Amino acid sequence: MRIEHVAIWVNDLEAMREFYEAYFNCKSNDKYHNTAKKFESYFLTFDSGARLEIMRKSDIDKKKQGDMVGWAHIAISLGSRESVDQMTTKLKNDNYSLISGPRITGDGYYESVIEDPEGNLIELTV
Repeated sequence: MRIEHVAIWVNDLEAMREFYEAYFNCKSNDKYHNTAKKFESYFLTFDSGARLEIMRKSDIDKKKQGDMVGWAHIAISLGSRESVDQMTTKLKNDNYSLISGPRITGDGYYESVIEDPEGNLIELTV
C-alpha cells in the first residue's frame, strides 16, 4: 500500500505549478479543466514518483494555515544536509518566507520550514 497523491486547494494555479516545477523539479501533466464545475487542476510528479495535485475552484476560499486540525505541512526530502542548506538559502534569497531552520529538531530531523507562494508549509528534510 502507498499514498498515491496528496492534493491542495490553491488560488493561483499557474504560479503554484511554476513554483513546484522550478524549485522541486516537478513535472506537470496538462491542465484538467471542468468548465461545468469551474474546477481546474494539475498533477505535479516528483522525481521519486510522488504526486501533488494542485486544484482551483472559483468558490473555494483560502483559509490561513496554522494551529488547526487537518494537514499541517508537506515534507520534501532533498537527500542531504547540504541540499537542505542550499535550497533554504535559494528560497530565502528569492523572497520566500523562512519559518525555521535549518536545524536539528527534537525528534532528530534536519530540516528547515518555508512557505510556498500561498503560505502553505513545506519542510525541507534530509
